[in-house]
Amino acid sequence: MARFFAKRVGILLFTMLVVSFILFATFEFAPGDQAISALGQYATKDELAKYHQTHGLDRPFLARYFEWLGVGPNYNGEWKGLLQGDFGYSHRWRADVNTFIWDRLRNTTFLALLAFAIIAPLSVLFGVVAGMREGSIVDRVVSVFSSITTSMPEFATGVFLMTIFASGTVLPVLLPGTATLDTGGDWSLAAQLVLPVATLTAYYLGYLVRMVRASMVEVMTRPYVRTAVLKGLSFPDVVVKHAMRNALITPFTAILLQLNFLFTSVVVTEAVFAFPGFGRMIVEAALYHDVATVQAATLFAVFVVVTSQIVGDFTYMLLNPRIRFT
Repeated sequence: MARFFAKRVGILLFTMLVVSFILFATFEFAPGDQAISALGQYATKDELAKYHQTHGLDRPFLARYFEWLGVGPNYNGEWKGLLQGDFGYSHRWRADVNTFIWDRLRNTTFLALLAFAIIAPLSVLFGVVAGMREGSIVDRVVSVFSSITTSMPEFATGVFLMTIFASGTVLPVLLPGTATLDTGGDWSLAAQLVLPVATLTAYYLGYLVRMVRASMVEVMTRPYVRTAVLKGLSFPDVVVKHAMRNALITPFTAILLQLNFLFTSVVVTEAVFAFPGFGRMIVEAALYHDVATVQAATLFAVFVVVTSQIVGDFTYMLLNPRIRFT
């Protein structure tokens, strides 16, 4: 097991190193000038040249890359970089990235975990119930609703829910149409989170339900399930003790991977409900060519993705004893 984790951590570090280089090179050779983004399009040549010199942008590419990583002194002779916890200065928010990125990360992490805590058990429940009796009325109803929710994009689901619960045209106003996380208004934080969480749940739940259902249908036709029935075991015992665990082996990794999908793809939901989260921050930073913020946020997203894959591999091997920790 120690070898397994050491190998996966090594892959994590190597992946982040490669991504950091590609990311830095992309912004280095992309059209546009950081100085113009920071000073404005009406800045003079002298002002641009002074900005380049002051921020070390006139130095060689590799030198600035290693300075950004924090493995060497920067243009001021200081050791300040990613390894030292310094993510740079944001000209979009006129502050160090460290001063605001953690709040956005916390908000999105809480939203993603809350949605995942609902999606994971419901996908297993509905998928198992639908798959254990293929072709039944319950199976058809679950399949239809899962197809509908998956086919609707997040912005459409969000607008649909706001029309029903927040506009007052269909029902009285029961929930707020925005989730700014402002505690000084008329709505509590719990009320503000209902519609964003419901939007994410509706979009991601259908896909996982269909995956669990397909795996459950396949397992229910296996010989050992028929043997358990012929031995006289009750149908609930057959489903819970024999079929469900084996049926979850394949979709379990996909269920865990939904966590990083939720974390890295909540941009639409955050934009619809004005949620002050990580995804919305990346979009704003990209639009304003805020290099420091986009670089730091992208590396965080890569870390979440790779870490979730490691956790998925570990739990997959716990579910399937035939796979060894290598």
